[in-house]
Amino acid sequence: MFDFLEGYDLLGAFWVTVQLTFYAAVGSLVWGTLLAAMRVSPVPLMRGFGTVYVNVVRNIPLTVIIVFTSLGLFQTLGVTLGADSFKTIDFRLAVLGLTAYTSAFVCEALRAGINTVPLGQTEAARAIGLRFTQVLTLIVLPQAFRSVVGPLANVLIALTKNTTVAAAIGVAEAAALMRVMIENEAQLILIAAIFAFGFICLTLPTGLFLGWVGKKVAVRR
Repeated sequence: MFDFLEGYDLLGAFWVTVQLTFYAAVGSLVWGTLLAAMRVSPVPLMRGFGTVYVNVVRNIPLTVIIVFTSLGLFQTLGVTLGADSFKTIDFRLAVLGLTAYTSAFVCEALRAGINTVPLGQTEAARAIGLRFTQVLTLIVLPQAFRSVVGPLANVLIALTKNTTVAAAIGVAEAAALMRVMIENEAQLILIAAIFAFGFICLTLPTGLFLGWVGKKVAVRR
């Protein structure tokens, strides 16, 4: 029944999906944290930039962002991100687009976590002479991260599914292979079931594990 899978690198395609998810997740966590810091910053310019970035990017379809990285950055501006082959360039551009998009949601999840930190703690930290960056990194963010593990897990799961959009610029991930197989094989339902099961195997354990972590590290007030 599964003879038609011969000749297709199914595991390789899902491995590309895993790589896209991992690199974009790391990038989104870093950039999203910086955006969250900007949104609660006492500097009006930084608050304005963070607010505009989040509100604009969240309302742009991910497909538009991914296509722009290829047509706008690479083909028009010649941005290659240090790569020398089209395959690597497309992969890195896809990571960049996914990071730019997902970081807006990471930012909002973290900002919600920051709002759960009692105001008295920040006031006490300022009273003993700590600067804004010290208050944020030593007191606020550690508690904020602990309180938003669940929401961040949802963002990660959404990111894993959003990697399918990378097929729009030729990245050979799972969705791209599925499209090729549907065009070449007369097994539409079976192919769809195989790829659906593959994504379930990627997202379900992640959600369960991070949900358990979230309960373990939750801040008890």
